[in-house]
Amino acid sequence: MPSSLNTTEHLIAVAVPVPGLGVLTYRVTGRADAPPKGARVQVPLGSRTVTGCVVGPADAARPATVKDVVAVLDDEPFLPPAIVDLALWMGEYYAAGPGDTLVNAMPPASRRAEASPFRMRRVVELAAGAPSGTAVRGERQQQALRLLAARVGGVPLAELTQAGVSAATVRRLAETGAVRVRDEIAERDPFAGEAGHGSHWSLRTSAALPHELNAEQAVALDRLRQRADERQFRVALLRGVTGSGKTEVYLRLAEHVVRRGGRVLLLVPEIALTPALVGQFRARAGSRVAVQHSGLSEGERHDQWHRIRRGDVDIVIGTRSAIFAPVDRLELIVVDEEHEPSYKQEETPRYHARDVAVMRGQMQRALVVLGSATPSLESAANAVSGRYERIDLSRRVMDRPMAEVRIVDMRKEMASAGRLVTFSAALLEAIGERLSRGEQSLVLLNRRGFATAVFCRQCGTSMECPNCSVHLTFHKAARLLRCHYCNYGARLPKHCEDCGGDYLEQTGFGTERLEADLRQTFASARIGRLDRDTTRRRGAIARLLTAVADRELDIVVGTQMIAKGHDFPGVTLVGVVSADVGLGMADFRASERTFQLLTQVVGRAGRGEAPGEAIVQTLYPDHYSVRAAARQDYQAFFDREMEFRRAMHYPPDTALINVVVKGRSIESAMEGAADLATRVRTSSVGQVLGPAPAALAKVRNEYRAQFFVKGRRRRAMREAVVAALDARPELKKRTIVDVDPASVT
Repeated sequence: MPSSLNTTEHLIAVAVPVPGLGVLTYRVTGRADAPPKGARVQVPLGSRTVTGCVVGPADAARPATVKDVVAVLDDEPFLPPAIVDLALWMGEYYAAGPGDTLVNAMPPASRRAEASPFRMRRVVELAAGAPSGTAVRGERQQQALRLLAARVGGVPLAELTQAGVSAATVRRLAETGAVRVRDEIAERDPFAGEAGHGSHWSLRTSAALPHELNAEQAVALDRLRQRADERQFRVALLRGVTGSGKTEVYLRLAEHVVRRGGRVLLLVPEIALTPALVGQFRARAGSRVAVQHSGLSEGERHDQWHRIRRGDVDIVIGTRSAIFAPVDRLELIVVDEEHEPSYKQEETPRYHARDVAVMRGQMQRALVVLGSATPSLESAANAVSGRYERIDLSRRVMDRPMAEVRIVDMRKEMASAGRLVTFSAALLEAIGERLSRGEQSLVLLNRRGFATAVFCRQCGTSMECPNCSVHLTFHKAARLLRCHYCNYGARLPKHCEDCGGDYLEQTGFGTERLEADLRQTFASARIGRLDRDTTRRRGAIARLLTAVADRELDIVVGTQMIAKGHDFPGVTLVGVVSADVGLGMADFRASERTFQLLTQVVGRAGRGEAPGEAIVQTLYPDHYSVRAAARQDYQAFFDREMEFRRAMHYPPDTALINVVVKGRSIESAMEGAADLATRVRTSSVGQVLGPAPAALAKVRNEYRAQFFVKGRRRRAMREAVVAALDARPELKKRTIVDVDPASVT
């Protein structure tokens, strides 16, 4: 007979990991209390059973049909309620389903309803009140007791076995009561091997020890400490020139917050920046530092996440997904290089980690510090309006001078050479000088591969991706033509597939070509390359950066991965090839991106005792973004660019939503986009531009049409787009809604 307890019914709201689906109502019976917000539950969904997250009690209105929960996986919140609230806000703000956002907040292994992904191990320890050593006979038993006596907390059984103590010996000791054998969680440690410099994700650093702050750093730190001590939501924009010591300010501010009992979350834009930063923070804060990013194995991410959730960690460092780290008593959030576009996720949910960090700070009454030498126009405008407090660092550490910048007009270089030129004479000469002096050089080209296009000299046909409307890039080392959008790959043909011609010409160049040319020109130089192609293997980033820090490389060629955050005292020369590569993009942020990239990479030179120099090669030497970057003049660029944004009504002057509709043909994509755009126009929430074929008209075998919504009422704009999609539900699965887009291509 079922008891009265089993008749207890609770209706709960559950978010399930299905794109675009709202919160669903389910019934729980047989429990005195409903599972709490943040608990995981298994629920039926159609013919499947999925793992969802409880977001609270169901609305008062009971649906006509309510299904029962299959299983309650957690009696306590698995996700902290604060993280659930943050994910729900994200789902609403970015026009994504709550399940989409909550999935991002969980470690990968926890999204599956299977056995615990914890790895267990057997540990042997001395038992309390164990008999004396004289009561134990045998050399191996005595050896085991000596090993155990030297280690507080016990020794893993596997380690004893390696030392020559067999499992049988341990069993006999346990039978006599001398030792106790227990099972414990064996956490996978991403920092393992650090002492031997074999760590995958941390980097040794000579800058670990604190140094005396200059006057500007001291003032900035004092102001930020005061803001942190208020324990109220604040946002500070720390605008510091490259080499001004922002990291040291972060370190000391974090130490201050931790000493007071608070915890810290520090975001970086890319995995490449985590090794050095983690190394510095671990040198100061020890093992109570955790790391979260996609470069870790699934097991490492899982174990690090649970360390954070248990409160075993004071400081968390990670890329954009770390904004969901379950940090309790969070009092400080730092977003380093806050201007970086990689903080924006380019798949659903299309959130911007910087903006989510600001909202999390507001929800948890924390201080948020946004740091950059080249702040985004959005953050700078918020500082101008008074929403953010601006703190400036205008001097480099130890008053080192900024790098001297030379702009080389490549039109003149090519006219003089009578052909396409990769390196200017000035840059080659400067690299040679650095080699002779034992100094290091960085060479930037924000384009990977060997050749950016391959075409037939006979008929003019270009090798294009069959799935995307782009040229295939030739990667010489792999002998592959590769699409950088869908990852399609094909062998380089011997003949033109259209006309059978024998003459296939390679044009354009990427980092692989630069590396090859430099090896030919400077045969004795030690050259490395840092781009996505060379850093796919685990630990490759840390190994290359360590080689640069240890002066084992003379020249480093790379994409934007080398342009930011790194501090290499031996680098005295930065060369920029095709500085204007981004200016031709059909994107209103093109000038801003160019200015930021050039300013950041120029700032890598001259951070040690020797002065630095930068040589910037460009076809547009008079463009204001290039000129302002050469002078390291952020204010001049900001003023000029804001004139353009206001005149064209682009962010941060107005809000923007980019709506992209995909289809099997351009006609079907355009039809869907036109209907949605018409529906949004009738709501009169702002200006609707388009539709038109997208700049990338075809990606992954889908044609794309887009339209934009501009205005100042962001919520009303978003609701109008969502309402239009609700009226055409068949379009939802093939429509991208990008609120506050980082790119409009």
